[in-house]
Amino acid sequence: MTTMKLDAIDVRILAEIQREGRITKVALAERVGLSPTPAWTRLRRLEQQGFITGYYAHLSIKALGGFARVFMEVTLANHRQSDFERFEKTIKEVPEITGCWAVGGGIDYLLTTATRDIEDYQQLVDRLLEQNIGIDKYFTYVVTKVVKDGLQLPVETLLGTGRRDGL
Repeated sequence: MTTMKLDAIDVRILAEIQREGRITKVALAERVGLSPTPAWTRLRRLEQQGFITGYYAHLSIKALGGFARVFMEVTLANHRQSDFERFEKTIKEVPEITGCWAVGGGIDYLLTTATRDIEDYQQLVDRLLEQNIGIDKYFTYVVTKVVKDGLQLPVETLLGTGRRDGL
């Protein structure tokens, strides 16, 4: 895969498609200042080059009903490559774990989880501990209120074509 250089229009296309994945060809073209065919051609090129890896629906947590969102910090007992690989392989297979990041600092991983309630969260933790995947310590942080759900990248800011202060 070759890496193409993005211009300001490509960045605007990425920002728009991220905000509204089901945008029409005409609406996308209007928002980025092109006619429909060139806008769509650029979009297809961005997909082919791997800048867009898929499309999905953002589901409403409120409409789905109540459930527990929990952040979990994990520290492994050992830090060999095989320990990290075993932990990561297992985590990838657990649907209730909605995100997992290896981090630097005082912990090894930060995870996000979604379960029906706190009791189900604790059962999830118990299953993970029983699987002997190297967890030494874990800390739980229950989400009490979602202030901002960071699903979208600030592509215009990251790629230097937008404001940095967010205002």
